Amino acid sequence: MPGSPHSGRPPIRLTRRGRVVLVAFVATVTLVLLWLTMGSGAFAGSRESHGGASRPAETVVVEPGETLWDIASTADPGSDPRLVVQRMIDLNGLAGDPTVHLGQQLRLPSS
Repeated sequence: MPGSPHSGRPPIRLTRRGRVVLVAFVATVTLVLLWLTMGSGAFAGSRESHGGASRPAETVVVEPGETLWDIASTADPGSDPRLVVQRMIDLNGLAGDPTVHLGQQLRLPSS
């Protein structure tokens, strides 16, 4: 019977590469749709405030002989100073030259 589902043609089969491509395509479409629906608020560290008023960033003035390590240890004594120093470098745009100078104002990361 011409038109029946059991005509002489074999069913379509995907090769291993075809399955990988199909799964990758579906995953990409899903991720793009999630990103579009969630927006930038889905990313860690997004600048959107979710609840409550945002508090102003704390700043500190560099005193004589202070280093980023000293400031990080004082600002957040319960955390690993290496992480706090890196967050301070990122927050203050010190990536090219992480040297601090006397009287320089630095923003502190919120804990």
